[in-house]
Amino acid sequence: MTRLRHCGLSLAATILSLIPVAPALADSALLESVKQNPQKAKALCAELQALNARGLSYNSPEATAQIAKQQGLNSTDAEILSTYVVGLYCPKVR
Repeated sequence: MTRLRHCGLSLAATILSLIPVAPALADSALLESVKQNPQKAKALCAELQALNARGLSYNSPEATAQIAKQQGLNSTDAEILSTYVVGLYCPKVR
C-alpha cells in the first residue's frame, strides 16, 4: 500500500511538473498600458466612478461592455483591466 501511494505521488508530481506556468498578468501589455500611463488609469477610474453614480458596478455586464467598446477590447480583457485599475487607482469604486 505504501509503495502504491508513493508511486501515485510520483506520478502526480511528474504530471504537475509538465503543466506550463502561465505568465503573470502584471507583465501583459494590457495592464502595462495603464501602469505606465497613470493619466489613462485616472481617466478610466473617472469613467468607472460615473458608472457607479448611475448605479452600475464596475464589473457589471453593462460597464464591462462599455469599457470594452471604448478601449477596443474583448469583454474578458475589459473586465481584467477594470479590476486592475480599481485595485490600484480607485479603491472607492464598487
